[in-house]
Amino acid sequence: MNAADLIAALEDAADPKKIDYVARFFQGDDPNTQIMGVPMPKVFPIAKAFVALPLSEIDALLDDPRYEVRMAAVYVMDFQARKERLPDESRKALFDLYLRRHDRLNNWDFVDHAAPQVIGEHLLDKDRSVLDHLARSVNPHERRTALVSTFAFIRRGDVSDTFRIAGSLVDDEDTYVQKAIGSWTRKAGKKDPDALLAFLMRHKDRLPKSTIATSTKHLSSDQREAFGVKVRR
Repeated sequence: MNAADLIAALEDAADPKKIDYVARFFQGDDPNTQIMGVPMPKVFPIAKAFVALPLSEIDALLDDPRYEVRMAAVYVMDFQARKERLPDESRKALFDLYLRRHDRLNNWDFVDHAAPQVIGEHLLDKDRSVLDHLARSVNPHERRTALVSTFAFIRRGDVSDTFRIAGSLVDDEDTYVQKAIGSWTRKAGKKDPDALLAFLMRHKDRLPKSTIATSTKHLSSDQREAFGVKVRR
């Protein structure tokens, strides 16, 4: 089982008629990225069949210019990180690979599918300052990783890192970083509504309206209107 076998499976599943459809999901800034025409629901089971790939083979997949190949690599990393009783050294190796090859994780969905398990789960009982370092990166995908990774903490009721990192990114000009702020503060707000309200009160004059609208989606109509969100009654 190797990277070439996985790539061959993707090539067999590729449909030129689907290229334009799949291309809509790649919003990265890499002009060399190519689209094969494999919708993500087909990439997922192919990647799952290769969950035992060695890290060296995953690394090779990340070198590929094709979107779907790199997406398969991301899925494999996520599958491996979800294994029960995964040895600490294996989890650390996945964490290191993700960060070392972040230049190849240059789309929002790469981050969203792997960061919570590969980065967040590894940091549960460790120093989390690496997230602050990522939040200061010039690379917007690394900044998104800083926030999306905190979903591992949110699931356990720990929302402090989410709101702290979101606060450091409120002025971010990247659309997908702002989308992450809206989505992940909303998730954190389900665990701690008071913390969400405090975050919004502190930053409401700096956050884009679209971010606030997303962040407040599960608040009451009156609360949303107080933050300038138009609500249909």
